Amino acid sequence: MSELITEFLALFQTPAFLFSFQIFKWASPVWLPIVLFVALGRLWMRYIQMRTIENTEHVLLEIRLPAEIKKTPLAMEAVLASFQMQHGETTWIKRRILGTMRPWFSLELVSIEGKVHFFIWTRKNLKNVVEAAIYSQYPDVEIVESEDYSLYANFEKGKTSAWGCDFKLTKQDAYPIKTYIDYGLDKETTKEEQKVDPLSGLLEFLSSMGPGEQLWYQILIRQTRKERKKPGTFFGKRDWREEAEELVKKLQDEVKPSMEAGDAFGGLVQLTPGQAETIKSIERSITKLGFDCGIRGIYIAKNDAFVGPKIPAFIYSLRQFNSNTLNGFSITRWLAKFDYPWQDYKDIRQDRTRRRLLDAYRRRSWFYPPYKTPSYVLNTEELATIFHFPGGTAQAPGVTRIASRRAEAPRNIPQ
Repeated sequence: MSELITEFLALFQTPAFLFSFQIFKWASPVWLPIVLFVALGRLWMRYIQMRTIENTEHVLLEIRLPAEIKKTPLAMEAVLASFQMQHGETTWIKRRILGTMRPWFSLELVSIEGKVHFFIWTRKNLKNVVEAAIYSQYPDVEIVESEDYSLYANFEKGKTSAWGCDFKLTKQDAYPIKTYIDYGLDKETTKEEQKVDPLSGLLEFLSSMGPGEQLWYQILIRQTRKERKKPGTFFGKRDWREEAEELVKKLQDEVKPSMEAGDAFGGLVQLTPGQAETIKSIERSITKLGFDCGIRGIYIAKNDAFVGPKIPAFIYSLRQFNSNTLNGFSITRWLAKFDYPWQDYKDIRQDRTRRRLLDAYRRRSWFYPPYKTPSYVLNTEELATIFHFPGGTAQAPGVTRIASRRAEAPRNIPQ
């Protein structure tokens, strides 16, 4: 063993290594300030962003549904378009010095012991904007400010159990998921009994929670910007639309002419139905507004109420939005990374992960510290497919509806 250590140390006494070390040391006045500047810059950004988040008030709005909703998810697309805001990051001074950030929102589908709730979490100063956007498309709903349900559920070892994960896209962002348009839900003239709402399965699963069980989904969104590195450049940036356009061109270039040059239709590119549908879906996708997104889910229950077989159902709960030729969802991070018993002795790591997962959910943290996570892009059509107010097609028993909306008295009533 001592001989091996001696031989290893001898590697650092060679002329080549000593010369390289001297060059490295002599160049330290150049590289050391750069390294320190980058490291301190990142620490500063984390500090000012955390400070801004802590000093910003937020509210949780519950949307209570009327007895009947006849509008298609296109109405939710109009609502989501109002959430396109980037006023916090218009200049580098605001981003790097003041620590202001683009507003982000959390669209939440929650089941508490089988009762399904629709929530939207936002900054308090944007409450009126959110309410106006919803009422403009759904005038019969009722919007109330609610207490945060996530504060009343805690992981206590021996008393409660929890399982959760994030959902990621299976392909690059340019490929859209299967949307309500693909299901034909965009046609208002279709009879109610003939409509297929892809959200129905998820609502049924949420309704299946029993006493002591809770199931939460949050869809975190913010307006997307040109922040992705452009290949072949040092500082060039591009957005998801440019990536999608490049993908369409690549798919078209991969198609070979079906006729020889001498034929009447020589050089004509023949797309298969699948290829044509893929290109058509991508081109339709980039006409819509895009959001940086992240989806997180948690199943939490008391030990005597926790049903292990519901975890696979939870994992595949977004499969109705998947397409073999386009895009879809799969799970990642948090409890999804523990597959084998030897990965975690006595569940020490998993218990810590459960507490961190609950903390990340409560903070609605995804785009910024303390739980900054890589995001992906979904457009308004895709988001409206996953989160919209269901009509008569979705008859899940846990979706409670109000008889009528409470409204203020007209202001012109005589005193």
